[in-house]
Amino acid sequence: MTKLAPVDILILALYFALVVFIGFYAKGKANTSEDFFLAGREMTAWIAGLSFVSANLGSLELMGWAGAAYQYGILATHWYWIGAIPAMLFLGIVMMPFYYISKTHSVPGYLQLRFGEPARGLSAVSFGVMTILMSGVNMYAMAVVMQTVLGWNISFSIWVGAATVALYVMLGGLRSAIINEVLQFVLIWAGAAMIPILGLVEAGGWTNLKAQIAVNVGRSDYTHLWSTLGHFRDNPMGVHWTGIVFGLGFVISFGYWTTDFLVVQRVLSANNLRAAKMAPVIGAAFKMAVPFIVIVPGLLALAVLKNPDGSVMHLVPASIAKVTGQHSYDDVLPLMLIRYCGPGLMGLGITALVAGFMSGMAGNVSAFSTVWTYDIYGAFINKKASDKHYVAMGRWSTVIGMLVSVGTAYLVMNAASIMDYVQALFTFFIAPLFGTVILGMLWKRATHAGGFWGLLAGTVSSIGMFIWTHSDAGALRYIALSVDAKPMAENLYRGLWSWLICVSVTVVVSLMTKPVPIEQLSGLVYGVTPIPHDGSKTLWQKPIFWAIVVITIFFILNLMLW
Repeated sequence: MTKLAPVDILILALYFALVVFIGFYAKGKANTSEDFFLAGREMTAWIAGLSFVSANLGSLELMGWAGAAYQYGILATHWYWIGAIPAMLFLGIVMMPFYYISKTHSVPGYLQLRFGEPARGLSAVSFGVMTILMSGVNMYAMAVVMQTVLGWNISFSIWVGAATVALYVMLGGLRSAIINEVLQFVLIWAGAAMIPILGLVEAGGWTNLKAQIAVNVGRSDYTHLWSTLGHFRDNPMGVHWTGIVFGLGFVISFGYWTTDFLVVQRVLSANNLRAAKMAPVIGAAFKMAVPFIVIVPGLLALAVLKNPDGSVMHLVPASIAKVTGQHSYDDVLPLMLIRYCGPGLMGLGITALVAGFMSGMAGNVSAFSTVWTYDIYGAFINKKASDKHYVAMGRWSTVIGMLVSVGTAYLVMNAASIMDYVQALFTFFIAPLFGTVILGMLWKRATHAGGFWGLLAGTVSSIGMFIWTHSDAGALRYIALSVDAKPMAENLYRGLWSWLICVSVTVVVSLMTKPVPIEQLSGLVYGVTPIPHDGSKTLWQKPIFWAIVVITIFFILNLMLW
């Protein structure tokens, strides 16, 4: 625990004032539904791309994965690399043409065009529940930082963050959220990059850090990315390479980055098709660097965090920390911030963390507002309201969504760690949704009934498997394929099974029901849709060229940390 110097308080106060100012500034340009929910489709590739990656740079990234790196070692990096980069590139090159040219306001909106109202309603409700729960994650994470670093009351911190985000999103809609997300991206890097730089200097470089971790932890597998994944018991995560490659790298990753409207909404704000394709590619390039400010601090904590008596500090799961008074895994980043940052730097570091959490909150709430207004309220409750009415509904749903999120913030306190909570949510809603969307885009024979029943079966089966494994410890060997598997491995395999169930049910039901006429699939399915040219003329302008550059760097980095 520490106290902020006057200069630190000034930096933090200026940040809050600036984000609220941006909300009032953007309000004048958020008068129509297109402006409020999609920022008027005026964003450049760089703005959309930075917002795309920044919307995901909330507590999941900053605190959750720093804690996961302490708990599992460098294996946490997989969630940034194989668990993000291929999917982001696939979204930009393959899927964005369909989202963009269909002029849909949301992913459930695409499902309505492809599979009808029942599929849209199911996905909209599922997504709405998930975004509210995820917004609660960011609120709780910010409150933990304030409590750990400054001793602030958790409830006070939750309400301050919620009120600020609700105000600027309600005023300026997606445009306000995007402008703030770009600002937050810069602040996060400016504040959070100090910790790994100063930490590596203290540890004596990467080689010495690996040696210190091996001594403190008593095992050398915390700094190997792939070589320990041959068997469940050979690595700290208790996972096999099949879970990483297929469960994470394919199902969960592609599900999140290509169908989670929180991130897709940012790309839909692009001002033309080329910008919409380039935005995820630009985002992927920056995403590869994020482990430096998130994973490295978690690894450094294994080596440098000490108790007052000089012994190695051991962090514990949140449930144990509440009873014993010890620090939990999720406290890694605040503890490292206290260790390295003095007056001025502390204010910048705290502001960076707060920016990340508020970015995550804003992303979830703005996405919830859009899906509620268009895909639930506008589709099933009030179909004939004016455009002005829908904008007003968008503003009110922002406030209501934030209030519900405050309640869900308290649910996170009962999870072993932030990441346990988040990964469970992804496997419930995102993995099955990816099965439905990808079949809809790539398979002409998929029918309305197939899409609905496949999505429902995948979602229900995932929740069922979660309940089974939490009520019967022996179920883990069936879901995760090994008695040596650990909870994170179970998340990956549960996502894979729910995707397979969704796809299987969709295929079987589609083959048993009447196909959709081909003329109704134009603009929605590959093979019956003419893809417009994106305007690229030279090699340097082509999104596919830069996607190849990014994927090449991705492979090199994985080999370097094998």
